[in-house]
Amino acid sequence: MSTLPHNRNARGSRHATIQIRNLRLRTFIGFNPEEMSKQQDVVINIEIRYAVPESALRDEVDGALDYKILTKRVIRHVEDGRFLLLERLVGDVLGLCSEHPSILSSRVTIDKPHALRFADSVSLTLEYRADETNNLRLLEKAS
Repeated sequence: MSTLPHNRNARGSRHATIQIRNLRLRTFIGFNPEEMSKQQDVVINIEIRYAVPESALRDEVDGALDYKILTKRVIRHVEDGRFLLLERLVGDVLGLCSEHPSILSSRVTIDKPHALRFADSVSLTLEYRADETNNLRLLEKAS
């Protein structure tokens, strides 16, 4: 017997949110000569909202969203990459965080500490919503 409350959305599924906070990595980010030759710190925050499969509520691993595997993919991509723009880096990470079929939405914020002289950091946030992507695909097909 499950001890979780039976809160469900209109379709009858449970939703959960995974947050990966302050993942600190180093990468090549920027287009100035110094930025292209020296790795810089970035701080990544990820929020993923997904439909929790019934199997996960029964403590079965199959079909569950594995945040450890996802985080390792993000680390490898960021540390092995070279990026001119923060938009590209955030977009790439968002893409990795939106691939699993149970993901309803995801949000990625990446901070670039010390990018500006008198600021703690510069950050950029991008979001993905599965329902908006599906609508966009339908519009693309119609045109």
